[in-house]
Amino acid sequence: MSEFTMPSLGADMDVGKLVQWKVKVGDRVTRGQVIAAVETSKAVLDVEVFEDGVVEALYVGEGTEVDVGTPLARIGDGSGKGRPGPETPSPGTTKPATEPGETIGAHARPEKASKEDRPLPSQPVSAGSVPADNGGHAAERILASPAARRRAREAGVDLSGIRGSGPDRAVVLRDLQGTTPGRRPAPAGGGFDREQMRATIAAAMTRSKREIPHYYLATMVDLHAAEAWLADYNQHQPPEKRLLLAALFMKATAMALARYPELNGHYGEAGFAAAPQVNLGMAVHLRGGGLVAPAISDTDKLSLPELMQRFQDLVRRARGGGLRLSEITGGTATLTALGDRGVDTVYGVIYPPQVAMIGIGRARRRPLAVGDGVAVRLAVDLTLAADHRVCDGHLGALFLNEIEQRLQQPEAL
Repeated sequence: MSEFTMPSLGADMDVGKLVQWKVKVGDRVTRGQVIAAVETSKAVLDVEVFEDGVVEALYVGEGTEVDVGTPLARIGDGSGKGRPGPETPSPGTTKPATEPGETIGAHARPEKASKEDRPLPSQPVSAGSVPADNGGHAAERILASPAARRRAREAGVDLSGIRGSGPDRAVVLRDLQGTTPGRRPAPAGGGFDREQMRATIAAAMTRSKREIPHYYLATMVDLHAAEAWLADYNQHQPPEKRLLLAALFMKATAMALARYPELNGHYGEAGFAAAPQVNLGMAVHLRGGGLVAPAISDTDKLSLPELMQRFQDLVRRARGGGLRLSEITGGTATLTALGDRGVDTVYGVIYPPQVAMIGIGRARRRPLAVGDGVAVRLAVDLTLAADHRVCDGHLGALFLNEIEQRLQQPEAL
């Protein structure tokens, strides 16, 4: 028996909303099966289960926003035996004292208290109750769940003006419904809150630049051989099966990551851990602003046609809804390409906990030295942003050279 919990997209995500259950109690599920849709600050994601079993209980109702790590369902062997969990609220039934995922009192997740929240030394406040009004500042302390405090901060709502319905009249999430003018609701139809997405990106990138010692390398790659091979290949394919240069860039990068595993993995509290497979993330610009970087599993092992199809499908689902959580969290390195925006060179910011970001600029014709002469050839700027805690510029240079050499031999990709 195990509990299926609200997943996290990283250290900067602490809340998610359960949008839809795709299973019901009693359904048998298999590893990798999508059982729920969860809304985050970036998108609505399909979330998979990671074991075989039977859905024995659903703890959280659709439309409920809960903290990351909150139990959402229980997956067991179908016997129903095991640790009991909260009941799923049914239509028309009385709501529990707190929203699913909220805790009040001694079990509440600690947060930094504001000046208004801190009791004076002479007015101690217990963790689970509100002190009587004795004219001191301690009586002004508002008891609220961490989720409610966070929502109030985002919306600019004063908790002192809200009558709580939780234990000891604590303010819980449902008490804030209709009182959050400062935060726009996420658009329907798999959209996202653009302001919230920008805040999430800002937090992740600030963390990246603060914690990761970046170093940068760049090189120019002659694409003459790749262009000639691609033209010959596409000449014999129907339009829907033709390849783009992007497929060659992805495959060459993935094969280079397999050759240099020091750039393929995650850096955590225990240091760097190389990934057992190459799951190349692709930065995808979303309509209306913002971006996501879903990953393609085993990128280095896919054929070019398979990779092209997977990439097109990933972009379609990223912009229209339907990405899986494993695609968002499973990336081992990321590639970003801004050539279609007219940018010659792009230097990326590493997406933690990854340790490498590869940049592809605009493929354009340039005068290059060929033998003893000069020829105008298609070329592209290739860059690397890497984590100096894991490797040095020497290895980074070897990695970029590996990508270049593979692009010079496109028939071997």
